[in-house]
Amino acid sequence: MFNFDAHFSTLLKNLEAEGRYRYFKTLEREVGSFPRARIHTACGTAQNVTVWCSNDYLGMGHNPVVIDAMKTALDKHGAGAGGTRNIAGTTLEMVALEQLMATHHNKDAALVFTSGYTANEGALGVLGRMLPDAVIFSDALNHASMISGMRIGGTQKHIFAHNDVDALRNLLMREPVNRPKIVAIESVYSMEGDISPLHEIVKVAKEYGALIYLDEVHAVGIYGPHGAGVAEQMGLMDDIDIIEGTFGKAYGVVGGYVAGKRALTDAIRSFASSFIFTTALPPAVLAGAAASVTHLRTSQTERETQRRMVTRLKAKLDAADMPYLKGSSHIVPLVVGDAHCCRAVTELLLQEYNIYVQPINYPTVPKGTERLRLTATACHSETDVDALVDALQELWASHAMPSEMIA
Repeated sequence: MFNFDAHFSTLLKNLEAEGRYRYFKTLEREVGSFPRARIHTACGTAQNVTVWCSNDYLGMGHNPVVIDAMKTALDKHGAGAGGTRNIAGTTLEMVALEQLMATHHNKDAALVFTSGYTANEGALGVLGRMLPDAVIFSDALNHASMISGMRIGGTQKHIFAHNDVDALRNLLMREPVNRPKIVAIESVYSMEGDISPLHEIVKVAKEYGALIYLDEVHAVGIYGPHGAGVAEQMGLMDDIDIIEGTFGKAYGVVGGYVAGKRALTDAIRSFASSFIFTTALPPAVLAGAAASVTHLRTSQTERETQRRMVTRLKAKLDAADMPYLKGSSHIVPLVVGDAHCCRAVTELLLQEYNIYVQPINYPTVPKGTERLRLTATACHSETDVDALVDALQELWASHAMPSEMIA
């Protein structure tokens, strides 16, 4: 008989030997304390830490506007959604949020999913299945959720080198004029910290009649005068056919969405399995997301504060000659280059400096490029930034860490 336990134990041991086994910390966030948090151990002790790897970029997860909206909806409507929208119905909060997101991105309609992952999976899966003989052109560093959606779609896919517009053009020009073509990209690439050359990609995609699918999950809330993302900041929202985003990062809540033309959005609603067969988000979550989006459509305070902290962090890392990827986004990947070393650095930061940051290893990034993904938020202070860089400098000096990035 097959020994299932032995098989899976071997797989996990191999993962650990490669330095890629993931250890989770039990983290307690308290309202009003972010980016401070408390780590609890199995033996009952607790450690106060400063978090440097959160996607709650603007601290909206602790914003009173969001919390009050969620409390009000919870008291009025209860905890759950009651099932899928196809069976249990669509709540007033859902309708309001979808209308808000359509307006936010200047589109005809929007569709809310339970996460950004399921939004990408559902939307790209439908495009691949429902467009006859379609072909997708995918950036080499697109997120796993986008790749999963393309696989579900089952259509032909061409991968072009990251942010390489000429490579994209060369692939597009080989296809028949009347073949349905989809260009799938992200605006902010979260593991590289760079931003897509959106003007150039839009130009070449339009030249060859391709539909443009843009993942803005790490950009919404942060970029653009209303926080609608990089496309808004660059004045390109009307040129993008489908914008996908999330409420789980800068908006501080949970959930994902797509926005586009009405017929296209309705087709995704009608055919996406990750939408049809998933319990809807509860009213309290939807109300919190709507409150966050509405607040950030007018408030510049959070964005301006975060930009100052990001600028300070990069300047300090530059002055210290630390090996980080110098992209133009708010995300700062600090390259370590070895899985075991990357984990050791994070443990030392935690044990000696009360700094919490998770290692980023393969398959999230290629082997040999393991890194710390540092995120300065609107809630970090100048003192926090200085303390982080001082700690990193000490570790790099005392443990003979690489001072140059590995190619």
